[in-house]
Amino acid sequence: MSDVSKVTVRQRSALGRVRGMGSAKQGSHHWWVQRISSMALLPLMLWFVISVASLAGHSYADTILWIGHPFNATLLLLTIAIGFQHTASGLQVVIEDYVADEMSRMAAVLAVKAACTLFGVLAALAVLKIAV
Repeated sequence: MSDVSKVTVRQRSALGRVRGMGSAKQGSHHWWVQRISSMALLPLMLWFVISVASLAGHSYADTILWIGHPFNATLLLLTIAIGFQHTASGLQVVIEDYVADEMSRMAAVLAVKAACTLFGVLAALAVLKIAV
């Protein structure tokens, strides 16, 4: 084997080792989704914290009435949806950065997405059950 073909084999082997870890043209989309969701969560979390603080000392019935108000229910559903999406996206980045084995990485990402989807749907159903 000539030196040129050895270099080509080494280059292909190096490229083969990083298979699936290069640009898939989705990195910038993922980055933008994280930034936009975090910007959307800022006012939503500010509203949520102020609202929960204002409910301190109120009865359970008052809290249920507050959740049942259409404006509050809508903002709660937005907070739940964006919050769990942002959480899943952020944890996916952490897993992709720190889990080396491809199968373990894929299983962990799928587990995180499934858990965030499950808990998000459960939280949204709880709000809808009260609000509707």
